[in-house]
Amino acid sequence: MADVVGLPSFRSLRVPSSLLTSNNSVSLQPLLSHRSNSSLSRYMQTVAETEPPKWWEKNAGPNMIDVHSTDEFLSALSQAGDRLVIVEFYGTWCASCRALFPKLCRTAEDHPEILFLKVNFDENKPMCKSLNVKVLPYFHFYRGAHGQLESYSCSLAKFQKIKDSIEMHNTARCSIGPPKGVGELNS
Repeated sequence: MADVVGLPSFRSLRVPSSLLTSNNSVSLQPLLSHRSNSSLSRYMQTVAETEPPKWWEKNAGPNMIDVHSTDEFLSALSQAGDRLVIVEFYGTWCASCRALFPKLCRTAEDHPEILFLKVNFDENKPMCKSLNVKVLPYFHFYRGAHGQLESYSCSLAKFQKIKDSIEMHNTARCSIGPPKGVGELNS
């Protein structure tokens, strides 16, 4: 049976009873002296499961999607139909991306009619380069048959620019003609 123990660096941690000492502190000695590392791996798996998600792994809801490949990107754009799509290109190491992200999540919650795609620059370098993403955070705005509406880099201090773009492009429209597409992308 596992008990919950408060540790200084964790809010709470589920620890097997066999690792608890009489004063409810955690002893790793049983893990270290055990011939098999199965207890250690179970312990590490438990720690990993209780870790909160990293900032870029959080989503604001069903209208915010992580994109991991060019195929996923193209599929998400085609399935969006005539909906406004905002694509955020970010880096996990980018301080501006991290600072801007909570505000972007609130915007996604306030606008469930808009689809927000998150693209990790480091996981998708060829696609990002073909879309001329050179600085982070970078945003693309797409809408159905209109294709790409605009693109720019934006920091937290300039977040009003994103709000202005949403106001300008998030209006009811009828779609005329075939989609223009996103440009040259190789899968």
